[in-house]
Amino acid sequence: MPLGRITLYARNVDATVSFYEKHFGFKPLRLEGDRIVELLAQDGGANLLIHPAGKAQKMGQVLVKLVFDVEHVEAFRTKCAEEGLEFGPLHQADGYVFANAKDPSGNPIAISSRAFRLKSGGDEPPPPEAVDQT
Repeated sequence: MPLGRITLYARNVDATVSFYEKHFGFKPLRLEGDRIVELLAQDGGANLLIHPAGKAQKMGQVLVKLVFDVEHVEAFRTKCAEEGLEFGPLHQADGYVFANAKDPSGNPIAISSRAFRLKSGGDEPPPPEAVDQT
């Protein structure tokens, strides 16, 4: 059974929706009378539900971190910086790299090449496909 949706609580729903739309390509689905905005993943990943936070909710608690699979972390990080999203330093892990940031509501996010480590060994492009010379 695939994971279909992750709920994020936000004080500023519109800023949070714009953040994930701009930097990660989600498409918002707003239904009449529904205070939750569903952000549809365009690549088959899990959708995000952006839910207005209650007054008593503490924002930015590190109980969950969203990790986005990015093959070329440094290039993506540079592109985001040009658009106003600053990630922290690159961290080298076991065959991959990652960097951390927070969304407008203080929810922790990361970009990571972990999903590509077996294919390319980290943050480098994979080797070219073999060409059949026969």
